[in-house]
This record gives sequence, structure tokens and C-alpha cells, in this order.
Amino acid sequence: MSDPKKLFIKTYGCQMNVYDSERMAEALGGQGYVETQSVEDADMILLNTCHIREKAAEKVYSELGRFKGLKAAKPDLKIGVAGCVAQAEGEEIMRRQPLVDLVVGPQSYHRLPELEAKARAGEKALDTDFPEEDKFEKLKSRPKAKRGPTAFLTVQEGCDKFCAFCVVPYTRGAEVSRPADRILREANELVERGVREITLLGQNVNAYHGAGPNGDMTLAGLIWELDKIDGLERIRFTTSHPNDMSDDLIEAHGTCAKLMPYLHLPVQAGSDKILKRMNRSHTAESYLRLIERIRAARPDILMSGDFIVGFPEETEADFQATLDLVEEVRYGYAYSFKYSTRPGTPAAERAQVDPAEADDRLQRLQAVITRHQREIQDSMVGREVSVLFEKPGRLPGQMVGKSEYLHAVHVQDPGLEAGQIARVRIVASGPNSLAGELA
Repeated sequence: MSDPKKLFIKTYGCQMNVYDSERMAEALGGQGYVETQSVEDADMILLNTCHIREKAAEKVYSELGRFKGLKAAKPDLKIGVAGCVAQAEGEEIMRRQPLVDLVVGPQSYHRLPELEAKARAGEKALDTDFPEEDKFEKLKSRPKAKRGPTAFLTVQEGCDKFCAFCVVPYTRGAEVSRPADRILREANELVERGVREITLLGQNVNAYHGAGPNGDMTLAGLIWELDKIDGLERIRFTTSHPNDMSDDLIEAHGTCAKLMPYLHLPVQAGSDKILKRMNRSHTAESYLRLIERIRAARPDILMSGDFIVGFPEETEADFQATLDLVEEVRYGYAYSFKYSTRPGTPAAERAQVDPAEADDRLQRLQAVITRHQREIQDSMVGREVSVLFEKPGRLPGQMVGKSEYLHAVHVQDPGLEAGQIARVRIVASGPNSLAGELA
């Protein structure tokens, strides 16, 4: 028998890309590929790209340039670009970087085996369509090999919101929800392989409306179906839009024991003027009232969010409104970015904020967010939490896992194993994690 071909995948961006990379590796597994962590050993290199960050396409071209020596030393090496930059750039990638053999968008990766065969035959392979067939159903069933205790599971893709700063509607397409029975089948397969926590993924995951036995099912309905799976102990979901935070989903946070007390709910800004210019369709006040309702249902819930500073036309007063909102909500985690233009989006054509002013605002916002994050993490000392242990820590006999609030927790105990859930008393708070001992 010949040695298996080796596949190196580099994943950029969001959790959905992590999930997509897993599925692409599984799809190419049928072509005789096994994954490698060494780019030098690879017979195929696949970059699964993200278009959210600044100059995303240029960073991909820069990365591709580093592979010229590998390609020269190994002429049979195949190089592919997948994901949102592939969708946005398409054939331009091959024109600018001729060493690329394969380009595939995020809605077409189920066609990777045919594209790989085409590339192996010496042809350029390109697929950036939005095919009508269900890519998830076209993929083979997931292999039964044992895996880690946590997993991502995509339930919804695409976005119909058309925020003025965002390219997702153009790279991922319109909102589409997977049928509930197919999600539940995949969830059961993951649990059979050792998974104890599943994070449901979607660009607007709480807009989920997949076909169920009695009509379309909401995300809350799907969560309650997942709640019935023996062996599945924890459920999370991300990323949500405030406008799709329905009553039944809020109620589920207070009544479903498997739904973890953590919610990522991006607001982006605290100024109603800027929110309107972003086409966010909610106000700062409606967002704050929504947070009140969520915390009434689950008082201990930890909130996280996203913020963009320096959005076109943002004034100092607009930015102060964002700071005021952050002070009121007090996020346990938050991700903040300086606005950068995305070609083809409405905001790219507007008057831009001075970069130095935007930098200053970002630093000020991050200082407030970091202070809250630190205070909330420090407040965990002395409390008992439930920890799902995932992997060994840096020290001998140490295991690391996540609390129900998504805090990283490490415990020194040689008897702990990955996949075990245990009650832990928090004894110390470090820069990015908590230290605990078994309760």
C-alpha cells in the first residue's frame, strides 16, 4: 500500500471556519488524505480564510507567497484557498498567485473531492457558487473515531441583516437553516464519539428556523431537542443578533439546565445615530432592556459582546455613548475592533474617522472592558463552578477546562481526565485563567 497523502489546513477567523475545516478534512479523507501539523510534509495545503479582519485578502496573498519554495521543491504539492476570501476574490486569486491550484467558497466545500481530483490532473479547480443542494447532506457521515469533549456544530449559515460594515451576506449568502433532524443526527454522532459539550454555530444563530416535524423550529426548540440526548451535558450557541433574541430563547436560559449561562450578544455601538448608520435595526435602549430580560431569566449569566470604534461619522459624543453602555452592561468578555473598510460595503464609501482618533478610542474602550473582565473574573474566587476538563495543562498533573461561564480553569490533580465534569472551588484568579481545587 502507498503512504497516505498528507493535508495541512490553516484556519483563520471564526468558530464556523473551525467547523468547516473539520468537515473539509473529513471530505478529503475519502481521497486518501490524513492531516499533518507540518506544512513541509504536506501533499496539499489548504488555507481556510476569513474576510472579517482588516486587509484579509492581502494577508492571504502574503501567506501564499511563503509557499513558493515548497512548491518549487515539491512540484506535485497542491495549494488551495477556501472560505470567505476565496468567495470574494474567486479567480483573481489564481491570477495574482499562479501557484494556487484550487479555490473553493464556503458553500461548496462538499465538492472538494472532485476539485482535488481536477487539480491532481493538472487543471485549475474553481468553485465559488451558491449551490442549491445541501452541502451538509452531500458530505459523508462523520467518522466514528474518538474525539475531544467539545465540538462545534453549524446549524445556520448566511445573513440577511446587511450591516453597513459587513461582507458576510456577500461571502456566505442569505440565511439558511439546516433541518432539525440532520442536526440532531450529527449531534448524536458527536456524543457517541465522546463529545459532552456542543456549541451551535451560525452567523445569526438565533435566527435559526430549520424544518422540524411540526413546521419550522426555533433555536429554543432545537435546544430542547438536544437537551434530550443522553451524554450531552452542555449546550452553547454563537453568534446572536439582538433582534432575534426571542421570548422562548430567553426563557430557555432560565429553564434548560444544559444551556450554559453565557451569551455572546454583539451590540457594536452605544450611539443610536451610529447604530442606524450601521443598519443594526436596534437602539441602545432596546438592547439594554433586552439584557435586563435575559438577566431576569438567568441572573448569573455572563455576557460578552462585540464593538466597532471609529465607524464613519462617529463623534466623541457617539463614542462616549458606547462607553456608557459598556459601563452599564459590564461584559465578562468583549471583542473590540477599530473600523476598517470592506470594499463593496456601504460604509466603505463614507467619510472616515481620523485613524489616530480611532486608535485612541479603541485603547480607552479596551481599558474599560479589561477592567470589567478582570473584576468579574476576580469575583469568582471562593465560588464553586462546574468544569468540563478538556486537556492537560502546562504543569505535570494539571488539567485545564472551561467553567459554565466559559472561564478557563486549571486544577492540579493527577486523577482528572479529559471529558470529566467536576465541581471545582476557585482559589485564585490569574491574568487569563482561574486556579481551582476539586470541591
